[in-house]
Amino acid sequence: MRDNMRKSTLALATLALTMGLLIAGAASALAAGSEADFKAAYAAAEAANKEAASLRNQWTTTAAALAAAKKAAEAGDFDKAIASSNEAEALSKASIYQAQSEKDAWKALEIH
Repeated sequence: MRDNMRKSTLALATLALTMGLLIAGAASALAAGSEADFKAAYAAAEAANKEAASLRNQWTTTAAALAAAKKAAEAGDFDKAIASSNEAEALSKASIYQAQSEKDAWKALEIH
């Protein structure tokens, strides 16, 4: 049972680290962005979100980041729109990772 708990803890730690790295990467990718850059970033975020949906593991924070991206783009703030799109993509990828990690993790649990 302890071994299973360690595996679960390790999986959660890995998820947290992955999510942190993805968000940090998204934040560091900021540069003066154009509308085309936003559209590309938003499309990537939407694609990742659709994949998360297919795994039935969309996060509400992703929807909020996508909405913030659209709002910023409508206001002409493409730097902020790109950053929000990148955040949404990172969140989607983290939710995909979570779904895939947990898909078989329940098998490792010991039921008494």
